[in-house]
Amino acid sequence: MDKYKSVLINSASKLDAITDSCGVITKLAASIIEEDSKTATVSLLKKISEVVDNQNYKIEIKRVAHLVNSNLIEYYGYTTLQNICKPDTEKPEDTRTLEELLDELNALVGLETVKDKVNDLIAYQKVQKLRRESNLYSSKNTLHLAFTGNPGTGKTTVARIVGYIYKQIGLLSKGHFIEVSRTDLIAGYQGQTALKVKSVIEKAKGGVLFIDEAYSITENDQSDSYGRECLTELTKALEDYRDDLVVIVAGYTEPMNNFFDFNPGLKSRFNSFIEFPDYSVEELEKILISMCDNNDYILDENTLKVIRDFLEDSVFKKDGNFANGRLVRNLYDDLVMNHARRIINIEHPTRADLATIINYDFKSLL
Repeated sequence: MDKYKSVLINSASKLDAITDSCGVITKLAASIIEEDSKTATVSLLKKISEVVDNQNYKIEIKRVAHLVNSNLIEYYGYTTLQNICKPDTEKPEDTRTLEELLDELNALVGLETVKDKVNDLIAYQKVQKLRRESNLYSSKNTLHLAFTGNPGTGKTTVARIVGYIYKQIGLLSKGHFIEVSRTDLIAGYQGQTALKVKSVIEKAKGGVLFIDEAYSITENDQSDSYGRECLTELTKALEDYRDDLVVIVAGYTEPMNNFFDFNPGLKSRFNSFIEFPDYSVEELEKILISMCDNNDYILDENTLKVIRDFLEDSVFKKDGNFANGRLVRNLYDDLVMNHARRIINIEHPTRADLATIINYDFKSLL
């Protein structure tokens, strides 16, 4: 937990300095850490949004704001932060048919090997269920999955769809989706972690429990007693509730491989390991165009060419932190915001004005 505290303070202080916020952002982060202040948490999220939406800030500053947001998620955990911002409400049951869910899966841009593997798993589980119903021998393979790959490659999206599909074919009773990180599972006192894990498992039963960056559970070192306590309880749950719970662990490929090497008992509970490749330039462009189409925006040819060059440069220079689909989502959000800032100054904008994103909307991001 100390690591998450220092990372959050450091990134908040950096954002504070480059936005001339006079210590306000740093004080909010300190209140979150020292006082567990929910009010400060909401205020910090608002400050992050203000920076991201401010047209006077360059994209480098906005990236630091996004980093603070990510650090805040790492500090609290997805579930806790969601509950602070928006208390639990009962979500309506998903009513999509199996065919609609499969169409959604197969319509995802790229990920051909991933979609093939998932479709094979679905077909296999459907047939095994039919064999059981016909009193034929069926294997009791676990439903649990491991997704590996860089951020923004669609792991969370595919995990959600898998849960709903498994519900439709009768493998899960609810099919709901719960996403957690280390902070949602690890407590600050010996003996409390097991209770925390049991609580998360109880909420996830009947659906999918998605553990992002699962290797961080034992990130301090292999003697991390809290992490070991978490893994012991988690491994037990993987076996005890295997008939109505899917646990999907995800993260960078190499750390995940090391994580399983150090935890062979956990690895044996997973029999499907799926690698999510990085998107190509063409696929990233296709994702952006699809987002625009779905929201009635048009990229003119000149703008599309400039953006293609930007994506090519981003892919060429990518490192282990390459954002993949997240890069495109952030780009889309910034384009739409810049488009709105430009259009609001046109006295009588035409339908074409309202729909078309031009080169100016992109260049003002740089």
